[in-house]
Amino acid sequence: MRLVQTLDLQEYIAQFSAFLAREKSFIPQGDRQILSHLIQELEVLDLKAPMRVKDLSSELASLQKFGILNLNEIFEFVKIIRYFSYLKKSFTPNSKHLFAWLQTFHIPQALLEISDCFEDNAKLKYGIFAQIDSMHLALKTLKAEIQLALSNAKENPKLQSYLVDSQVHFIEQNQCLLLKAGFHNVIKGIVLARSQSGFFYVLPQNVADLKTHLSMLYDRLQTLILEVCSDFSRTFNKYFLFLRYIDKEFDKFDHLYARVAFAKASGLEFIYQLESQGAIILDNFSHPALKNPTPISISLEKTITFITGVNAGGKTMLLKSILSACFLSKYLLPLRLNPHKSRLLSFKNIFSIISDPQNSKNDISTFAGRMLGFSEVLEKDHFLLGIDEIELGTDSDEAASLYKVLLEFLSKKDCRIVVTTHHKRLSALMAHRSDVGLIAALYDEKNMRPIFRFLEGSIGKSYAFEVAQTYGIPQALIAKAKKIYGEDKERLNELITRSSALELELQERIAAYNVKIDALDSQKMELQNTQTLLQKEFENKTLALQSHYNQALNELKTVMKENDNKQIHKALNNAHKILQGKPTQAPQDSLNTELCVGDCVKFGNTQGIISSLDAKFCTIQTQSNKRLKVPRVKLQKIPQLLQTTYLQAKPRRFNNSAHVKLDLHGKRIEEALEELEVFLSNALIAGFDEVLVFHGIGTGKLSAAVAEFLKTHPKVLSFEHAPADSGGFGAKIIRL
Repeated sequence: MRLVQTLDLQEYIAQFSAFLAREKSFIPQGDRQILSHLIQELEVLDLKAPMRVKDLSSELASLQKFGILNLNEIFEFVKIIRYFSYLKKSFTPNSKHLFAWLQTFHIPQALLEISDCFEDNAKLKYGIFAQIDSMHLALKTLKAEIQLALSNAKENPKLQSYLVDSQVHFIEQNQCLLLKAGFHNVIKGIVLARSQSGFFYVLPQNVADLKTHLSMLYDRLQTLILEVCSDFSRTFNKYFLFLRYIDKEFDKFDHLYARVAFAKASGLEFIYQLESQGAIILDNFSHPALKNPTPISISLEKTITFITGVNAGGKTMLLKSILSACFLSKYLLPLRLNPHKSRLLSFKNIFSIISDPQNSKNDISTFAGRMLGFSEVLEKDHFLLGIDEIELGTDSDEAASLYKVLLEFLSKKDCRIVVTTHHKRLSALMAHRSDVGLIAALYDEKNMRPIFRFLEGSIGKSYAFEVAQTYGIPQALIAKAKKIYGEDKERLNELITRSSALELELQERIAAYNVKIDALDSQKMELQNTQTLLQKEFENKTLALQSHYNQALNELKTVMKENDNKQIHKALNNAHKILQGKPTQAPQDSLNTELCVGDCVKFGNTQGIISSLDAKFCTIQTQSNKRLKVPRVKLQKIPQLLQTTYLQAKPRRFNNSAHVKLDLHGKRIEEALEELEVFLSNALIAGFDEVLVFHGIGTGKLSAAVAEFLKTHPKVLSFEHAPADSGGFGAKIIRL
């Protein structure tokens, strides 16, 4: 393809072709969107590569005419059959498109049986064809006999004086001995040739007889193999349409696998989706032909794009890069770029007018050749056209007018045009159009060299004088040229240079601010996420607390309506259990770790000042002039001591029904536990610290029930058997 050569892609295509299982065009057959889905699924799989397979067009033509294939030709089909059998076992429904594609393959059992008859080296397996196996065994035995006969002849004592050397010589594919004249007195044989020294190459008669037998066995073996090949070929002819289909589909899969393998081996990326319209965006793209490329990032939003600027600054390579990216992505070939930020369009045709067509063979001038290229494009539609050095080959003013008309005509079609030029007149004629974009190649004036970077939206200066000086043109000649060129035009070049510098500085500032904006956006997002998490956590804790308190409050309200003291006491205990299960916050130790002598602290409802402290405990002086030694973790630092108003203590009214003893003798367990619960509640209200309960010994059931109840009661600190004089094992002392 001429475009491959024009875009310097020959080496790239050759590297890719090395990954194909058989030689073919790099252009795949089929719908691009479907192929892209298959490649995406193949990228995450680890499959073995298909074996090398020859082109089977002639073999298929022979089968169609009922021809007979040899074993090697049959084995080429076996390779394809085996590989598709392997693929059908490897793909799962997770690989949606690949799995659906392979479900269309139903390999006939007869072809699978033929596949099972072969070893991996195209030889028939042992044990399937008995006659062929016996012939191989006979040939092996006969070859051993030939070697033995030669060895015996060589070691014959009578022949030793006639042997020129002890080697076995190959003459006309026969093993023979080199003997002196007179050997016929000792051994019978056939003279095959004579050496330059006059000696005889002799094939012993017994070896000749064995070789004749060997030849007969070979003929018989070939006859048997021909019969097998004939049977296989008849089966292949029966399934000719399937073989032709699977051969075509093998090429399809070969294209897909080769692309994935090539991309992984070379670190390349795919552009899976091509857009129908919009901007062409390349991000960090490198042309395959460059050894140490400077990645380019460029955006082409207009229908026509002019690339101007310094000589040898990369304009032509930028043009080739744009065309190459669109060309390779059209055929799903991997590229070296950032696929997440790049965006390419789909074009029906891609044309280039780059190389100079003028030479003696073409018998055409430069300008005429370019006009011929334009004439081929005028009738096309939906294309990408690249033109290098558009003003080349004719008068600049005439060319500017002509190319303006041509470009305006082409711009009305569904197309994109990229032009490199030094032609300021053409750029000026086209610059007013809204569908024309400008890109300038930049130049480092300080170091006097191009930097291979590009500035969008600006016209570039050619720097012809500077480049000429770099390549050895004397300064005096350059000064004369500048004088002839004119001060006005030089001022225009300076204006262009200054404009480009300002535009570049603006873009650098914009890029820096974009980085800052991205950082702020990221920080804002993190803060919003943190706020959301804290809000959610707060709401969850609030709901949990409300649920606990509502549950306890509802139980109390329900019991209060019954106006039963026993039930009220029981409900109070249940509410206490519920509230004990409420979620608690972790203690804030951060303040405690910063305590020092003289700090105001709070311990429960007591306030004071720290007078001394160590690693674990603090001694505080309270407002009532008491000294307390308290663990540090239980202290809370406060700004200052609060004034405490001491209220006159009211005398506690004790419940007259409360007693310090309870007798449960003769009670049933349920009745005894109810009385015990009421007894303990009255004792708590009365302020008793210790009570005595008599339950007796008996069978021990009541004693065990009382003990189990006391273990679960929230206000019972401890209990034990009473002394012998107070009931012993039949009573319990309970501490509240």
